[in-house]
Amino acid sequence: MQKLLILLCVVFGLGQVNAQEEQDYRFTLEEAISFALDSNYTAINARRDIARAIKQKWETTATGLPQISANIQYQNFIKQPVSLLPAAAFDNRESTVSTVEEFFGLTRTDSPVPPEGFIPVVFGTQQQATATATLNQLIFDGSYLVGLQAAKAFLDFSENAAEKTQLEVRRGVINAYGSVLLADELASIFRSNKEKLETNLFEAQKIFENGLNEQEEVEQLEITLLEISTQLANAERYTVIARQMFNVALGIDVNTPVTLTETLDDLADQNIQLGALETNLNMEENIDYKIAYNLTEQRSLELKLEKSRALPQLTAFINYGTQAFSDDFSFFDSDQRWFQQSLFGVNMNIPIFSSGNRGAKTQQARIALDQAETQLEETVQNIQLQFDTAKSNYKFSVESYDNAKMNLNLAERIERKNQTKFDEGISSSFELRQAQLQLYTAQQQYFNAMLNVINSKAELDTIINSNLLNNN
Repeated sequence: MQKLLILLCVVFGLGQVNAQEEQDYRFTLEEAISFALDSNYTAINARRDIARAIKQKWETTATGLPQISANIQYQNFIKQPVSLLPAAAFDNRESTVSTVEEFFGLTRTDSPVPPEGFIPVVFGTQQQATATATLNQLIFDGSYLVGLQAAKAFLDFSENAAEKTQLEVRRGVINAYGSVLLADELASIFRSNKEKLETNLFEAQKIFENGLNEQEEVEQLEITLLEISTQLANAERYTVIARQMFNVALGIDVNTPVTLTETLDDLADQNIQLGALETNLNMEENIDYKIAYNLTEQRSLELKLEKSRALPQLTAFINYGTQAFSDDFSFFDSDQRWFQQSLFGVNMNIPIFSSGNRGAKTQQARIALDQAETQLEETVQNIQLQFDTAKSNYKFSVESYDNAKMNLNLAERIERKNQTKFDEGISSSFELRQAQLQLYTAQQQYFNAMLNVINSKAELDTIINSNLLNNN
């Protein structure tokens, strides 16, 4: 019994944990944007790009700082090499041979007969160990100085790219949020229209069965009901897809339930700000301009880099080492003698002639710079065109929204009148069908007009203010 109680407690505890892990996401549009800027997959990688650029900048900087390396080497001659000394260099060849062989550790019995006039000898011991530490320091290198500037420019580029990513994430969340609301509104209105049509069809069927109207009256309503049923099924499927797309924009699992706390009407009203049409474009604040200008800076630095390759490079080094020699492996013995050495040096590498290699690379870099400057000018013109187009589209979307609202009111009145006439038997189902189709079209146009207002305002905001994220 006690074990059963413990098991129930564990199961209950796990259930509580799982319940806590299943978060209930509820978002206004601004809350969704803030969440996505932190959790969106693309935004996360953009921040990682910045972190990588920071490390790359330090990598470039570190190449000009002191570099210390160490080398440890152990050698064991399995068979020591033999050298030949000319015997003519000695006055008494026979006595000298014996003395030299004894001194160098080589006897006549363990060596072949040397060529006439030479004495075979072995230099050094069979084993030796060496340990050396070297410090290298770059004193001057033109390419290093340019590399520091290039690393800074690359970091700026990564930050600008991350900023553009955030702006795109913001715009994507706005579009996805509005698309979910639109899908919900359409599904709801199709569902309501279907229920109303089913009532009309039921009443028309009863009237036909009593012989008070023709079968065509019933068939007209059946056609309309079939169309609405198809549209409703499609709207319900799109609702699921729209929510999955919204979850991807947020950076959460596609099947996670999310509640949107604002309506399409609320967002449309919030985004009707005609004062935005009077906003001037500050070209230098536009993120596309920043990126294009940054590319021009990089191309300019690449040109400086190629020019700097004609400058001399000056480096210095100092090392310290120790060596030990032995015929046996005794390097860890306390009485083993180690011989020290140290060396300091300066090295200057002066480029003199490259057969036109450096000149060709410099000309390529100059051409690339010219291309970047041309692209910058083209970007300026495209941004201005995008700005003018975005203002025009925004103004048109607001006008279309006003017209769609009026058309919807008119279509609703017309449909109500035809419904009344149909109920009283003074209007045909064909006339009612025409009024209903007109109403359904007006409803869809109205909801789409609201979404267009929201999206066109987001497009305009993205172009005119790259620091918009700071205001959220």
